[in-house]
Amino acid sequence: MGELLKGQVAIITGAGRGFGRAIAMRFAGEGAAVTLTARSAGELAAAVEDIGRIGGRAIAVPGDVTVPEDVDRVVSTTEKELGPVSILVSNAGVPGPFGPVWSVDPEQWVAAQYVHIRAPFYYMQRVMPGMTQRRAGTVILVSAIASRIVAPYLSAYCLGKIAQTRLAAVAAAEAREFGVNVYSIDPGFVYTGMAEHTANHPDAQRWLPGMVERLRSVRESPHRNADLVRCAQRCLDLASGRYSALSGRYLELGDDLDAAVREAAAGKAAGT
Repeated sequence: MGELLKGQVAIITGAGRGFGRAIAMRFAGEGAAVTLTARSAGELAAAVEDIGRIGGRAIAVPGDVTVPEDVDRVVSTTEKELGPVSILVSNAGVPGPFGPVWSVDPEQWVAAQYVHIRAPFYYMQRVMPGMTQRRAGTVILVSAIASRIVAPYLSAYCLGKIAQTRLAAVAAAEAREFGVNVYSIDPGFVYTGMAEHTANHPDAQRWLPGMVERLRSVRESPHRNADLVRCAQRCLDLASGRYSALSGRYLELGDDLDAAVREAAAGKAAGT
């Protein structure tokens, strides 16, 4: 067990599996008390058991990230059982619907935006007042490379991730004077449960055969889980406070954070 996050309390959404679970395990391994939340109670319970085996402290609070009452319950339970929230990782996401803008199901499209946009917004509204009052805290929105590219047949996903990246940038600017850091990140490419759903979806197979093939190739790779480790480490690095100069930025796994901090310092010194 490490102590880099000793005394910290984190909430991680979408934490039953994949990236969220990996981040929760990493945080707990560095001393943070962690609340794992998702709709999958069984997966959450299993993850909490695994954290307990490594000597970590964690609780599972199932809930829907798009329902304000559930968000309030998750945060209230965390505050009661673990203490004030100092770290939020908004990781819950959905991949679809897949297809041209004019043919996707509009209700599914809007529902995706509830997960991508409303969910992090609800959680930020709930935890950031306390962070700003205590003048300390970290918020990480798990975005995607889709936030900076044009990906046909993925309009709901792309728009949602673009919104997350801009939401993080705006919130960072607003919270900077209070010592609260906000980031958006690309987590990498792993064959998670969401990836499996995508690979098996008829619409994805029809409109995104190249992406489906790439997902299947990752599934067969001996390095298929490498980015889980890298993403969890990236979140730990950001939560540590070492990279507060980068608050507001969208960061990918290949980015050199130390170099970025040096560049930011040089730019500040030069008045640019």
